[in-house]
Amino acid sequence: MQTDSQGILDTLLSLAQAGGPVVVILAALSVIALAVTLAKAYQLWRARPDPDGTVEAALNDHRRGATAHALNRLNAARGSLAPILARALAGLRGGAGDRGTLREEIEREAGQLMEELRSHLRVLEIIAAISPLLGLLGTVLGMIEAFQQMEAAGSRVDPAVLSGGIWEALLTTAVGLAVAVPSVAAVNHFDRRVEQVTHLMEDAVTQVFTASVVPERPSEAGDAAAQPAAAAHA
Repeated sequence: MQTDSQGILDTLLSLAQAGGPVVVILAALSVIALAVTLAKAYQLWRARPDPDGTVEAALNDHRRGATAHALNRLNAARGSLAPILARALAGLRGGAGDRGTLREEIEREAGQLMEELRSHLRVLEIIAAISPLLGLLGTVLGMIEAFQQMEAAGSRVDPAVLSGGIWEALLTTAVGLAVAVPSVAAVNHFDRRVEQVTHLMEDAVTQVFTASVVPERPSEAGDAAAQPAAAAHA
């Protein structure tokens, strides 16, 4: 195992020496891209809006007038959407302030969550954009050096030396594309995930404030009031 690791390390070092500083920069960018990708994947996994379908069930309860039961569902639910909707339903039931002001506050909280989910995506976009350009720059610089060597050799040009210089120059383009392609794929995947969460968030908030709610039955309101008291005695 140690021999394999040493062999991989030697290969990477030889590639870095062959490609020059451009390959070193691209290697550093690849590490950053990998770290951001793993962090965003974990963040978006934790920010699933409705992993167990509780939010949809709570919205159905709210539309039927069982707002107290819907609130209890949301307080016990997982996912990033449940706490925001719970605050919205609690504000509606409590009659706290103006309805429009409450909706603006809920939309502000939802916007903050969306901004958090979009954070650091710009880093991946930049890496995906500049990696091929850096690879091309390294190739151009390598080709310039190879042709300079050919000019200095005059009539005694060694094809082996020239071909070696060319493949070393093309190496940077390959490394640049190897960094850019996964970064582009990750950015597009994460963008799509954020769009889905945003759509679900906007749709759920709209349902809370625009649904034709059946008046809440007194027994349900009493159950909702009794649950916090029971929890306090417990």
